[in-house]
Amino acid sequence: MKEALTRDHAELSDARLARRYFAKFEAITGHLGRVAAEMHEERRFSKADMTIVGRYLQGISWTFQALANKYLLTGRVEGLLGGELTIDRVESGFPVHGELLIMANDAQQAERHLRNMPEASELKDHMIRQILSELTIPTKLQFAMSQRLYYEELLTGELFWAQNDPEALWQGTVGDERRHFLVHWAVYDSQVNLPTIYLMDVEDSGRTALPKDQRRWPEAQRHLMAQGMGGLKLLTIAKGFDQDFDDLHPKRLRRIHIGPMYSSTFTSQSGPIREVLEKANAPVGDDWALAWTVEELESERVTEERSGWFGTVEREIFALDPFSGRGVDTGATRTERAIILPQRPYQVLDEMSPPGFRSVRKFVVSPNGRVLSYR
Repeated sequence: MKEALTRDHAELSDARLARRYFAKFEAITGHLGRVAAEMHEERRFSKADMTIVGRYLQGISWTFQALANKYLLTGRVEGLLGGELTIDRVESGFPVHGELLIMANDAQQAERHLRNMPEASELKDHMIRQILSELTIPTKLQFAMSQRLYYEELLTGELFWAQNDPEALWQGTVGDERRHFLVHWAVYDSQVNLPTIYLMDVEDSGRTALPKDQRRWPEAQRHLMAQGMGGLKLLTIAKGFDQDFDDLHPKRLRRIHIGPMYSSTFTSQSGPIREVLEKANAPVGDDWALAWTVEELESERVTEERSGWFGTVEREIFALDPFSGRGVDTGATRTERAIILPQRPYQVLDEMSPPGFRSVRKFVVSPNGRVLSYR
């Protein structure tokens, strides 16, 4: 199993290739906010959803920016100091989960590292002196600067981490006795090496508001983080939460998968997407496609069950997809699959019209940065 995983991974050991990889993701992450905005315009995302999802998408962008600084001198520094970025070239196209774990550990020690490093202005002065006096490229000083920029990025604290703990956003009241919260959290799924965002609408009938409840809130956070794996169905997550917290009522649960990313240069793909990218023969920077999937589970009705000798508690009955006939298999009320891609790959995809992509929504990125939606 370990050997199979290793075969699926690739190390970017060439500086030029690593820069191309990060430049590609800089462009891709720049488009994600526009895709979310398009869904907001269609009322698929509320204003609160947009705020939350936008924050996570920005965090993904900053995570790539931090890693780009860390691996800026890949292949140019002697020994193992520079290191090499490891990506999942088969399942995701993103960095492997271990990269984010290392990054989280580095963040804990960032202040100490920066205290022991020269200031950026001092490093720049040394680089200029070496260039002028020795007529050589100051590679080691460039590496020191890249690491300083990496640690400074980590100190911002707004990156997308391997685990992004749940937060609860107040949404008002339901009736006279219930509070409505939008609970959100995110993980970098270790099974598929992809960022995954969760949004859950919860009605709170407890005495103390959920985020201020010193007993329930830590328990709820721990419960949700333990369920943050893409392999679990939404139905499993929602029912488990409903069963474990009698006065918290999950009314809607959504999961947004960012990725996989497909690229002829960096990933190994099969099926129609491989042929699309090959036939497109797009220029550097436009040879990619990114999947974007939204799963949604809604409560259909409420039932009551006995609790103790005399009490009763509410339990949610969730609606499963009534149209595809696969609601039990997917564990969701509905699933919307989309793909984001530049114009040239889209043109090839539209001409080929492979059966598996006809129901997939297409977000097409134009050269000027606009995002157009096609179904």
